[in-house]
Amino acid sequence: MVLSGALALAGCAKDTGGGGSDNASGQPCKTNPPPTATAPATTPAEQQAPPNASHMKVGLAFDIGGRGDASFNDASIAGLERAQREMGLSEIKSLDAGAGEPEDAKQTRLRQLAREGFNPVIAVGYAYADAVKIVAPEFPGTKFGIVDEDVQGIPNVTPLVFAEEQGSFLVGVIAAHRSKNCTVGFVGGVKTPLIEKFQAGFEQGAKAAAPDVEIKSDYLTPAGDSSGFQDPNKGSEVTQGQLESGADVIYHAAGASGKGVFSSVSSAGAMAIGVDSDQYNQPTVAEYKDVIITSMLKRVDLAVFDYVAAVARNDLSTLPEKFDLAIDGVGYSTSGGKIQDLVPVADAYKAAIASGQIEVVDKPQN
Repeated sequence: MVLSGALALAGCAKDTGGGGSDNASGQPCKTNPPPTATAPATTPAEQQAPPNASHMKVGLAFDIGGRGDASFNDASIAGLERAQREMGLSEIKSLDAGAGEPEDAKQTRLRQLAREGFNPVIAVGYAYADAVKIVAPEFPGTKFGIVDEDVQGIPNVTPLVFAEEQGSFLVGVIAAHRSKNCTVGFVGGVKTPLIEKFQAGFEQGAKAAAPDVEIKSDYLTPAGDSSGFQDPNKGSEVTQGQLESGADVIYHAAGASGKGVFSSVSSAGAMAIGVDSDQYNQPTVAEYKDVIITSMLKRVDLAVFDYVAAVARNDLSTLPEKFDLAIDGVGYSTSGGKIQDLVPVADAYKAAIASGQIEVVDKPQN
């Protein structure tokens, strides 16, 4: 019955924008008991010793925000730095993306890395999809990986994609349990299908945990305007509007704009949920760590590391089609000890999702 109730609530989340809240009355949510599902029995995969990658040079093309975004760009370089430590990777070269750059600038970066002998070349972000489709065929002897876009049909391209909606479901559960006003918020950087996966999972998880929770969902920029990932001031402004509407736990999927989200949350004495990396431990947002109760972990670092290892072994078949909850490709953090009492609750939902008893949607149910 509990599982049925959780599933029935799956599609009920509503994008309320910045409107008023009927629930912002200082009362916490009435929450459902967590599901009683258990994770399916699995046989642990045999751990392979890290391969020798001392002969490899890996190129990385950053997305907007680059190193220091405390999000998935930083996670990608962390994966390569781990490969250096554990596999002896000989050289890494990373190139930054420029704000408002023309589309062909992405092609230029990829070509530069390939011509300089870096192999594989990893493109960070769905914005590189068109560039990879053009450049990869020009260099058939170079392997290309692309994060966040399922590029198919090109033999030397490997997509590294994630079930962001599943990890977002778990932090939605946490947000609903932690809210003192039974009102939570989501701030997306750019309104694209990828970021809508974060919104969809968060809303579904919050509603599964607390049917009466009010959810404020806003985006900083529309599709096509990537500035939403690098505008902390706008992130702060939109967050302030959600706070004034009663939200007291706010989850962002806004890249470097998340710093503005954290700033407003900190000023209001509210709570925040980070994204991609464990943002409680990220130096570039360390001043806000006291308000970060958890982060949705998107293991770009793991995907990049595993991809480099697979290339070093010359066996890409070992990579999963999607990095999801079942293989800890997504999840949530517990740094700071602010949600220790909710770990059994979140893990119960995690087990139900991993076993297929709860199916998480990847599009907002508005």
